[in-house]
Amino acid sequence: MATQVQSGVLRTPPHSIELEQALLGCCVVEGGQESLSLCIQKRLSADSFYFPAHRVLFGEMYELYQRNRPLSEITLRDALLAKERLAAAGGGAYLAQICSRVDVSAHLPYFIDRVRDYELLRRVISSSETLIAKAFDGQEDVARFLAEAEEKIFSISKDLIQETAQPIDGPLRQAIQNVQSLLQRKGEISGIGSGFADLDRITGGFHPAEMIVLAARPSMGKTSLALNLAENVILPTAKNAQPVATLFFSLEMSADQLAMRLLCGRAGVKISRLREGAIPRGFQNELLRVAQEFRGAPLWIDESSNLTILELRARARRVHCRQKLGLVIIDYLQLIAGTDSRAHREQQIAEISRGVKAMAKELHLPVLVLSQLNRESERERRQPKLSDLRESGAIEQDADVVLLLSRPRETDEETEMSLQTSELVRELIIAKQRNGPVGVVPLLFDRSITKFGNYRDDGTDGERENANCRVGRES
Repeated sequence: MATQVQSGVLRTPPHSIELEQALLGCCVVEGGQESLSLCIQKRLSADSFYFPAHRVLFGEMYELYQRNRPLSEITLRDALLAKERLAAAGGGAYLAQICSRVDVSAHLPYFIDRVRDYELLRRVISSSETLIAKAFDGQEDVARFLAEAEEKIFSISKDLIQETAQPIDGPLRQAIQNVQSLLQRKGEISGIGSGFADLDRITGGFHPAEMIVLAARPSMGKTSLALNLAENVILPTAKNAQPVATLFFSLEMSADQLAMRLLCGRAGVKISRLREGAIPRGFQNELLRVAQEFRGAPLWIDESSNLTILELRARARRVHCRQKLGLVIIDYLQLIAGTDSRAHREQQIAEISRGVKAMAKELHLPVLVLSQLNRESERERRQPKLSDLRESGAIEQDADVVLLLSRPRETDEETEMSLQTSELVRELIIAKQRNGPVGVVPLLFDRSITKFGNYRDDGTDGERENANCRVGRES
């Protein structure tokens, strides 16, 4: 295999015949069981070798290992002769040369890593050639092509197998450390604080690799709640001493609309009065002060519309490479375009949901994704439940935490519209939590400034009593 890089100039892909010979020799010297196990753990295969003869030799070694047969120069030669493949493996003299290459297998891990490195470099070259050919062809959708290209190259760098099976001693030590850490914190949250005391009390905060779904019917305030969560994590608080870098995908609203909501909500300014240009000078100064407070905050807003899940993941990955993120928010799931427009929408949503969960695991951070609910709860005049998630049961399956935002049972839309106060009560139903209990958390929603706050039942500015937070077991 050769790659043309300049007119008339050919370059040989990276490899090392000596390293490949030494690796194969170590396997024979050791006897195959431990050495082949280590090769498999490191995701080494026959295709990892550059020379065809070495691919044949390793493939036969692997077959002997699978059949639990001893590995030696004699058994390997006999197996190759039986399949009439000794010539393809370089012949008897070459096999003897390889088997005598090393005396001990102590350096096997080093040889495996180096051979694996060369394989990854060759894969980069091969993938790049394919991408260049596609680019010259010019028939691919450019946005999708770039997303797939980035994912393909990124997957190569991540394609180093991790140790999956391990003795119980290691996890036990880690579990004991976690217990000690929890005891030292004395009830403090273990994840990223949301800024809402009762929600954090039940969930322990948002944790890495979690997919958190926030679902509601239109006009319930799910975008406002997501913005408030972003505000609470990007600005230092008692719960989050350090700001948490956040990426907000807004597929519905523009970035300047979100910025306006953040400013008005934190400054306590009614957006309707601001549009009329009728706010006192004191509030104008407060807006300027809040703007200064947000300046430099680690918040990125992507207002692109009609993104596919591939494009969304690629953009999140790109930002994460520049600035390590702690949280990603997506508003909202049903606005993400399917990669195959011919597929049924339920299949598209299932693909998108799996992609969101994969992104949370890949970047090792919590992903909060907003979602719509169907109309069944409104028609039946009841509180929403998991089965009301719109268009696909895959969302319920993939999510680690599902939050359903709704009005209290005794309140309907007409009653809310007739209220003279701007403060409304919303119930945040924790309908699913993979690693904890479910429950209901009341919140206050000030519709005049589109801001959520902790519920207060005594008319003071303090947080409400813990006894009012309904917590149950997950069914």
